[in-house]
Amino acid sequence: MSVHRARSAAFAAVLTAAALSLTACGSAGSSTAKSGGAAGGKDAKTATSLADFGGMDGLVAAAKKEGKLHVITLPRDWANYGKLMDDFKAKYGIDIEDENPDGSSQDEINAITSRKGQDRAPDVVDLGSAFALSAAKQGLLAPYKVADFDKIPATMKDANGAAYNDYGGYMSIGCDAKKVSVCPKTFADLLKPDYKGMVALNGNPTKAGAAFGAVYAAALANGGSLDNIQPGIDFFGKVKQAGNFNPVEVTPATIEKGETPISIDWSYLNAGYAVKFKDKGIDWQVAIPSDGSYAQYYNQAINKDAPHPAAARLWEEYLYSAEGQNGFLGGYATPALFDAMKAAGTLDAAAAAKLPPVEKPFTTFPTQEQTDAAKKTVTENWAKAIAG
Repeated sequence: MSVHRARSAAFAAVLTAAALSLTACGSAGSSTAKSGGAAGGKDAKTATSLADFGGMDGLVAAAKKEGKLHVITLPRDWANYGKLMDDFKAKYGIDIEDENPDGSSQDEINAITSRKGQDRAPDVVDLGSAFALSAAKQGLLAPYKVADFDKIPATMKDANGAAYNDYGGYMSIGCDAKKVSVCPKTFADLLKPDYKGMVALNGNPTKAGAAFGAVYAAALANGGSLDNIQPGIDFFGKVKQAGNFNPVEVTPATIEKGETPISIDWSYLNAGYAVKFKDKGIDWQVAIPSDGSYAQYYNQAINKDAPHPAAARLWEEYLYSAEGQNGFLGGYATPALFDAMKAAGTLDAAAAAKLPPVEKPFTTFPTQEQTDAAKKTVTENWAKAIAG
């Protein structure tokens, strides 16, 4: 059983401003790998599109020659990444090494910078948006436009292809209905005396995107705004004062063991747990709170110094193909190309119908400035709010 992905809080308007289409809603060794070639002898590290490889066949050949792909912080239980990695390997015969699946976005960036020029460096990263923007500003990412780049909404991508949204979901409340007499449906419910020691987060909001999202959602439910996250911090302070806050960070294992009977987490994770644990006798129910509707995307990017640059680009092409995007959808996450695929008739309608229902769609995402201010506020005030 894989553990949770305590993804670092990160958002940016340039990468997340489109509304989620949730209508149903060891030490590293020295580098020994050689860069895959592109058409005309061009280095794969500088390839910016399939054209540089002479098309898909050329990219596949170059990636197979490299034979490996290094990914980082991708738990198999997160947005269907286990199946996506397995299917990619089966399709192209390229081995995938998934390092530190319990890591954060900052861990991904640290791995890029500390392992520059080494064979163990990550080839690709899946980042919260503010970290994607930060990495791009630092010159760490390789601009690359997948075949369907133009179909990704402009507000969901860097115009030069340095990073782009891949999948997203809503903040939700997951609940073990066999351990909780009446499952909470709203943030206001979480203050009820019925939930002593039950309310847990996926990580610490000063570092983990899921927990940060929970605080933002709680702020919106308690008179706050995208400019004012403090009410969300105050709310969880009240949850702590009521004796309802559970300091155990949520993972699939804590859910299975009954340690975290109520989890505030992304909808695609909670929805996945509902299916995953059904055969184990756990009745995991999922609700997207109407009083604090909040959604976000994560982002794909390629390490500019990827040790397997062709394989990295093939991975991106795969993730943004109909097969890859429907793979995310199969994990209860909304893919970036949801609307384009729906229009083209390539969307998995059965999987889309299984997305948790959304009473109040979230359509206005925080800007970079709003997010930076919110992160600063959480960093300064969270520990004090839940102390004691």
